[in-house]
Amino acid sequence: MAEYNEKDLKQRMNGALDALKREFAGLRTGRASASMLDPVQVEAYGAKMPLNQVATVNVPEPRLITVQVWDNSQVQAVEKAIRDSGLGLNPAVEGQVIRVPVPDLSEERRKELTKVAGKYTEEAKVSVRNVRRDGMEALKEMEKDKDISEDDHHRMADTVQKLTDDFVKQIDDLYHAKEKDILQV
Repeated sequence: MAEYNEKDLKQRMNGALDALKREFAGLRTGRASASMLDPVQVEAYGAKMPLNQVATVNVPEPRLITVQVWDNSQVQAVEKAIRDSGLGLNPAVEGQVIRVPVPDLSEERRKELTKVAGKYTEEAKVSVRNVRRDGMEALKEMEKDKDISEDDHHRMADTVQKLTDDFVKQIDDLYHAKEKDILQV
């Protein structure tokens, strides 16, 4: 029997929203941010691991990120991971500290980033709609099994739809804020 749980649906939709926020944090605007390096995976100790598990990331200036590598033997691996991350960053090693200047974004790169943000936004909306579909299917099944009346089904379906609309609006709002942030010169 399918289970309808409004709290669970809300939690799953919130998960899609949180995932979008994390994706957006990794998208570079013109300003330095420690979270820009969150997607960087370092080949260390025979495994791929997040950068924040092998180093401390700081932002001492608006256009500079510093990465303090804990283990001297991992400096080259961290530098390579940042360089190969696809973020368009050019790290410079100074002992155990890697300085990562954040260059200005070209107009072309800004447009590219808004397209990526749009793709992330669409993926988040699809996730929310999938949760909605699961909820609606559960309601249909519950009505078919005579667990709820037709009226209850319609009332609960309206609640699921309102929840979906609310999360889609939040996702759109996040996208528009990020787009404005990226295109801001």
